[in-house]
Amino acid sequence: MENDQISKKTFQWVYTQQPHVARRKIILEKYPEIKKLMGPDSHLKYIVSLLVLFQIVSCFCISSLSWPLVVFLSYVLGGVINHSLTLAIHDISHNVVFGNYYPLSNRLFGIWANLPIGVPMSISFKKYHVEHHRYLAVDYYDTDLPTKFEGLFFSNIPLKILWLFLQPLFYAFRPFVVRPKPPTKLEILNAVIQILFDVFIYYFCGIKGLMYLICGTFLCMGLHPMAAHFIAEHYMFDRGYETYSYYGVWNYLTFNVGYHMEHHDFPYIPGSRLPEVKRIAAEFYDPLPQHHSWLQVIWEFLTHEDKGPQFRVKRDYDETFGVEKEKNPFLKIPTPQIWPLRNDLTMGMGLRDKGKEIDWFLNDFSSK
Repeated sequence: MENDQISKKTFQWVYTQQPHVARRKIILEKYPEIKKLMGPDSHLKYIVSLLVLFQIVSCFCISSLSWPLVVFLSYVLGGVINHSLTLAIHDISHNVVFGNYYPLSNRLFGIWANLPIGVPMSISFKKYHVEHHRYLAVDYYDTDLPTKFEGLFFSNIPLKILWLFLQPLFYAFRPFVVRPKPPTKLEILNAVIQILFDVFIYYFCGIKGLMYLICGTFLCMGLHPMAAHFIAEHYMFDRGYETYSYYGVWNYLTFNVGYHMEHHDFPYIPGSRLPEVKRIAAEFYDPLPQHHSWLQVIWEFLTHEDKGPQFRVKRDYDETFGVEKEKNPFLKIPTPQIWPLRNDLTMGMGLRDKGKEIDWFLNDFSSK
């Protein structure tokens, strides 16, 4: 992918709102039939449940194997499935399993999908992922953005390799450092159920069964081709573009997370239907920069001096929305200036029930 030379040391600050809301409105005006793609995916719960059960059975089968083979299988099999489950949880966070009328059912199913991953993350992910969509690239609000320390410190090839290897830890702990929030009851429930499941695996399958799950999660979310989507999605490979799609074979294992431009344009469309969005509105997506290889993404990220964790677009809340920045991280944001954006996100989706707006996207259902 061709690109301009971009500053090596700093994030790229912009002072416009994210492009996805405007593009969504234009696409829906031209192709209103895309609204029919919105709604629950009836097959997702069965696919996820099969993956969960496969991992549980694998723990029993793997307990008698040698440690080198356990680690190898964790990387090439267990980790791949666990990474797929994290991306299923990404879909579940948008309520595409049971729909927006049953938020609690979606949250509980996310906890079920979380079990083989080994560490509780489903509920917390949903809580912060809502803000990633609402405040894409906004400093402090979008915790998907690397910190200033990450951008300055991990600046050469060895350190960037280390950063990729430790990426699961940065993704896990960055939100609690940058934008801490008090835990909800569902987060506590998620943790308790996960601990009980881990104890169950350890008791019946031994330490090898448990390590097969946890090591697989850590390895496949770090230095692994599948983990390249973390970089491919929003790292600025072309100046002026902050979201990118990938249409390659990895999408078959990742619930189409590669269709990331389409996903941010239409968050309530399940991953299984995003290729149809691309087909219908091809003239909107074909001209945009896109990735053709996740391995190439990793290679460019590591070897190009101008690429690193700071290789992201950033927005300032005050400059972008024209309101005073929230200082207390534990409070909701009652800023009426945001409502035009909010109304476009919800009304544009055609999600109304007897005249009542369904605030499916902006509310944190994890506390419900």
